[in-house]
Amino acid sequence: MSMETTAWTQLHSVMNAQTETRPFARATLRRIGAFARPHRTRIAQFVVLGVATALLAVATPVLAGHVVDAIVTGDDEGTVVRLALLIALIAVAEAALGILGRRLSATLGEGLILDLRTAVFDHVQRMPVAFFTRTRTGALVSRLNNDVIGAQRAFSNTLSGVVSNLVTLLLTLAVMLTLSWQITLLALALLPVFVIPARRMGSRMARMQREAAALNAAMGTRMTERFSAPGATLVKLFGRPEQESEEFAARARRVADIGVRTATAQSVFITALTLVSALALALVYGLGGWFALRGTLEPGAVVSLALLLTRLYAPLTALAGARVEVMSALVSFERVFEVLDLKPLIEEKEDAREVGEGPVAVEFDAVRFGYPSADKVSLASLEEVASLDTRGGEEVLKGISFRAEPGQTVALVGSSGAGKSTIAQLLPRLYDVDEGAVRVGEEDIRDLTARSLRETIGMVTQDGHLFHDTVRANLLLARPTATEDELWDALRRSRLDDLVRSLPDGLDTVVGERGYRLSGGERQRMTIARLLLARQRVVILDEATAHLDNTSEAAVQEALTEALEGRTAIVIAHRLSTIRAADQILVVEAGQIVERGTHDELLAAGGRYAELHRTQFEERDPAKVGRDIDQKDTKLDSIIATI
Repeated sequence: MSMETTAWTQLHSVMNAQTETRPFARATLRRIGAFARPHRTRIAQFVVLGVATALLAVATPVLAGHVVDAIVTGDDEGTVVRLALLIALIAVAEAALGILGRRLSATLGEGLILDLRTAVFDHVQRMPVAFFTRTRTGALVSRLNNDVIGAQRAFSNTLSGVVSNLVTLLLTLAVMLTLSWQITLLALALLPVFVIPARRMGSRMARMQREAAALNAAMGTRMTERFSAPGATLVKLFGRPEQESEEFAARARRVADIGVRTATAQSVFITALTLVSALALALVYGLGGWFALRGTLEPGAVVSLALLLTRLYAPLTALAGARVEVMSALVSFERVFEVLDLKPLIEEKEDAREVGEGPVAVEFDAVRFGYPSADKVSLASLEEVASLDTRGGEEVLKGISFRAEPGQTVALVGSSGAGKSTIAQLLPRLYDVDEGAVRVGEEDIRDLTARSLRETIGMVTQDGHLFHDTVRANLLLARPTATEDELWDALRRSRLDDLVRSLPDGLDTVVGERGYRLSGGERQRMTIARLLLARQRVVILDEATAHLDNTSEAAVQEALTEALEGRTAIVIAHRLSTIRAADQILVVEAGQIVERGTHDELLAAGGRYAELHRTQFEERDPAKVGRDIDQKDTKLDSIIATI
């Protein structure tokens, strides 16, 4: 490895290392050992390979010196040829070991990445919905990418580097001291001139790189927000393109300025260190040549010392930065373990049972619930805040009790924020109740398996979320084993088959991010098709038609009628006209059921439901709208007359 390559390597490691120096618990090291244990055979092979490579690296300069001595002393040609062949064989062996080492490094590193990513991904999937409502997606994805890769480097780079560099250093020092202890000590005295600038310049450039990374992340966030369908629409409606362009250009200009400063600093740094190494080599040749002319040192030894000098500085420089690399890897491990240590609020019991066969009833029995505080479900680093919000735990539901018999439809109505959607989220066990019980088929849902709950309970929300994938993939999410005929049957029953047949690629047409290539009503019918395909026995409709126009609402209602047939249903509705035929209507206010009964019974009672009904339908009464307009016109005329 040349001096210039060594300088670049050291600079890169210092720039990219994290600078935290806090102590690490033994428990962290034990957990790292647990992840490394399945790979211990490859780790051992990797270490042995590193030692072998180090031995060969030191052998070549020594043999080169013997070649020079053989030439100077006029030895026979056979000796020179044999030494040259031996050097060539060592070069071939080094190349082969290098390829084998790279393969082992990749296998070990990628195997560790696979284990860590799988562990984090599986753990995150078990987290409650509250975790995802608080966490920044980018920060979470970073744990699966940057931090996992940082942890992987501890094995694929740092471990092998420390071992091979240590062996190379010891062997090189031993050989150099044998050849000339004076030149060796002089070379060691020059080491601080080589290492200290690398450390200082590396730290400075690391700060510039972190600043550039932060600015790039800010630009990335801005582009992600502006380039999404809702963001682009908002900018076109309310944004100012010139200002948007100026703000983006200002951020990009700062990144460009840092890039120029970084490139200049790198050039100065590498040039300086290359100059130092050239001066060191000149010193070795000068002092060694002087010793050789005086007869106290063989000419071949001078050449060997010059070649060994690069083998000395490279491992010394690398080992000087090894602590930073190790600490960086440990920080990455801790950040990964930080996510793995977040305990899911919802755990499946070991003896959990399946939901029984046939139609099932749904029951809420004196349910009390408050959303968990942030410290129970999140991390400050994932929310990108200094400290977590400690608020939370206030009761949202206060003793909710009702029962939906098999095949019945129970509707929930009430003011916004009354707790209707919270009730809907408790049924599929997106959260666990604080007190009371939620039962499906006479069984507490906490005693049931998550798989059987998913197969029993389906939900259609008001946003109709779809993945950026094909129509087919979005439907198969509900039942991966569904046949082509079953897919088309679900689309037909949800009144979407004609639309999908008209798409350019039919079932294989990509619907776009969040399904934005479809209209709101089409997205809702896609989620209903998914529900029909899943054949779940309990259906939750959380304001499924809240944001649709009359035409789309009519199509969705037609599809919902098909979807609800023979199923137990919990329906949350803002438009009271959609739940007139419900078997039971519950009026929820401030986390309590204040009224219950059928549509006619509640109207006759003249309570909160009747008030909601009167308010909603008076707003839609054309006669009242006309009277309001006349009154406004009269007021406007009087104002104009006054003026």
